[in-house]
Amino acid sequence: MSPGYPPPYYVPPKHPQATTAMVLGILSVAVCGLLAPIAWSIGGKAVKEIDANPGAYSGRGEANAGKILGIVGSCLLIVGLVALIGLLSLGLAVDSSSS
Repeated sequence: MSPGYPPPYYVPPKHPQATTAMVLGILSVAVCGLLAPIAWSIGGKAVKEIDANPGAYSGRGEANAGKILGIVGSCLLIVGLVALIGLLSLGLAVDSSSS
């Protein structure tokens, strides 16, 4: 080993689903809320697998980001659906009262 260089260390490979969870989480918040539960599920599973054996996988931050964005996207999806149902019922109520 040459002087002045830090010793090499082992970096475990990234979990195969960590990046997928993060990308799905970003897309669920930005574009399509229907992807949110999928991101939440994949991210949660990846975080559990990384925590169970931290020497085998890295990428916990990406998996956790996907999980959290999936939770946020799911909440936004629920709020949107409730608002849509409320607007539809309000529209039907106004339409039936004007007849």
